Amino acid sequence: MGKPRVIYWFRTDLRLHDSPALKAALDLDPAVLWPIFTWDPHYVYRVKGGVNRWQYLLDCQADLSESIKKLNSKSKLFVLREAPQTLLPKLFKAWNVTHLVFEKDTDAYARERDKTVVELAKKAGVQVIIRFGRTLWDSDEVVARNGGKPTMSITQLQAAGRKVGEISRPIQAPKYLPDPGDMPLVFKQDKPETEPDLNALHRGEKDKTYSHIAGPKGDFSIATLEELGFSEPATTPHRGGETVALKKLQEIFSDEEYAATFQKPKTSPAAFEPQSTTLLSPMLHFGALSPRLFYWRAQDLVEKYGKGASTPPESLTGQLLFRDMYFAAQAAIGSPFVQTLNNDYCRFIPWHLPSKVEATDIGNNAISGEYHVDSPEAEKWFLRWRAGVTGFPFVDALMRQLCVEGWIHHLGRHMVACFLTRGGCYVHWERGADVFEEWLLDHEPACNAGNWQWLSCTAFYSQYYRCYSPIAFGQKWDKRGEFIRKWIPELKNLDEKFIYEPWKASTAALDKAGVKIEGDGLHEKKDGTYPVPMFDFGERRSVCIAAMKRAYSIGLHGGDGRVKDGSWKELFEKAGETEMEGLGGSDVHEKHASDDTDHQRKEGRSSKEGPMDRYAKKLKQSA
Repeated sequence: MGKPRVIYWFRTDLRLHDSPALKAALDLDPAVLWPIFTWDPHYVYRVKGGVNRWQYLLDCQADLSESIKKLNSKSKLFVLREAPQTLLPKLFKAWNVTHLVFEKDTDAYARERDKTVVELAKKAGVQVIIRFGRTLWDSDEVVARNGGKPTMSITQLQAAGRKVGEISRPIQAPKYLPDPGDMPLVFKQDKPETEPDLNALHRGEKDKTYSHIAGPKGDFSIATLEELGFSEPATTPHRGGETVALKKLQEIFSDEEYAATFQKPKTSPAAFEPQSTTLLSPMLHFGALSPRLFYWRAQDLVEKYGKGASTPPESLTGQLLFRDMYFAAQAAIGSPFVQTLNNDYCRFIPWHLPSKVEATDIGNNAISGEYHVDSPEAEKWFLRWRAGVTGFPFVDALMRQLCVEGWIHHLGRHMVACFLTRGGCYVHWERGADVFEEWLLDHEPACNAGNWQWLSCTAFYSQYYRCYSPIAFGQKWDKRGEFIRKWIPELKNLDEKFIYEPWKASTAALDKAGVKIEGDGLHEKKDGTYPVPMFDFGERRSVCIAAMKRAYSIGLHGGDGRVKDGSWKELFEKAGETEMEGLGGSDVHEKHASDDTDHQRKEGRSSKEGPMDRYAKKLKQSA
């Protein structure tokens, strides 16, 4: 029997260092090894992603390919354009493959996909080897050691982790890679269904992703933005790749005091050039950086530094533990983790703009990006929040930075998430998670959903009465408003006395700054204008806190039958709730917006059928 013929399937592990799966492949002493990446149509069309994140992924792929070439000039990252479920069985046969090796994935869709691939490999007589490497501990082992339950706190994660065992030390990158074998493509390409395409709005050119299975030149090359249908270049200054990641890691730990005493809550969300945190989270997402390497560099330094070093959860290692906590929670709960419906651990709050729902093979799920407009006013608030024209400069500066760069500081994410949900707009956290999914370079399904649940106080955190002020919170970090001046040029000349509250500025102060406060920022925007604030923050905060208190007292969760059959509404109406899905909310009018009457509140609005009522009717009709 000849030596193994191995496909190494790169996915979210775009690196050579500390790769247990790659080591397992090399330990087979293969005759040939094909490092491949396949464009999975699910991620191309069914997961939202802006151009910035696509470019970051291409950066990581290109860097990995160059690193592979340095180890073996005959090899590189061979990129194929077809769904792995249909492609891999054909490769097994055409390339005479004996082994398939890959790193274990943690996302709900990927886990189901990989089960399918493993079954197909077994039928083809191909041995499959899987190793975990995306997390500090294997998420499934953590769940098992946590009694089969999701880890809903750092304490639970650490306790379960201790039972699993010590976090493994990172392993070295390989010194060589075997030659790839012949790669005949003597089969027909199965082209995917491209609709619905959640990224269609970003594609200005014809999508050519699946035009040629081995790329336009037939050389298995890294794709380009043009091939993927994106006509506009990325706007982020941040670039991906293992080489960049390792260089950044070295720079961070060369400042021993910074790394050893790092405390996340004490870093400024208003800092820029440079930012106050590591900005390594996108590298972790794409696997260009090993979490274990990061962890042990930090842990070893802390032990060396001694007294004065920071500890979890504020420390650098604490940030990695939070990541593992969310991954293990998702591993336990499955696909409902990223939504409220069917999620037994997520509190049900009747937010405005709830998601539309569809029946799938794995149960009823929220439809990505689609939602019901139960309140025209809440819809307008959401659109203004997304566009960075809320009239609250610190919120707007953060949202504009996110859109342009694909990244904002963690505390900035806290600020804008609280503002959209329980701290002002009372809009469903899933709406904000949709926007972050599209714009963040480091979008991780588990971490994104977990953080939005935390900040909306629907899971992980319950102090709903503690709200971030869009005024005071920014002033704490940046009294002069330099961050605002960078991202909101309309206000760059405004006196610092008014930079966080421009609506309070006198006419003389506004004239001196060359700006007018008018409009909503969405319609007929004029040069030299900045929008009026959407609402009185103090009043809206009080309304939201009162509504959250009532929701907590009712105590429903997403898996509750009353949430599914619509009878939740009776409980809230009986409690006297007016700020909820299907109702207009409290009678708070927008301030300074006499010219903005199309969405002014109508007093005495009566209850109407909401989306969850319609969903309940659907269930009854199908029963």
